[in-house]
Amino acid sequence: MTAERVCGVADLEQDMPLRVDPAGVPITVIKDGEGVIHAIGDTCTHGEISLSEGFVEGDTVECWAHGSAFSLLTGMPGNLPAYEPVPVYVVVIDGDDVLIDPTVIKEV
Repeated sequence: MTAERVCGVADLEQDMPLRVDPAGVPITVIKDGEGVIHAIGDTCTHGEISLSEGFVEGDTVECWAHGSAFSLLTGMPGNLPAYEPVPVYVVVIDGDDVLIDPTVIKEV
């Protein structure tokens, strides 16, 4: 599979998660306070909760239901109750297009 357009850079508000579903894979896309765009698996590993409904602080997104905060850089949870990481995806910016290939997980 190749990377596909999931949204435009202009569609992203700072620290506001956006859920996208390229090829049916739920992914949360976030533009952090530095303007860097991240893509991580959308489903909290502690429960079936969408991280796109969570809260962004610095380089983490917190699951609103149980409070686990996941690193946007590594996918690792920083606190319990989650202990398994979420996948982190490679993001390609082409002009105003945000491209993600849901089959390519970022090496962290």
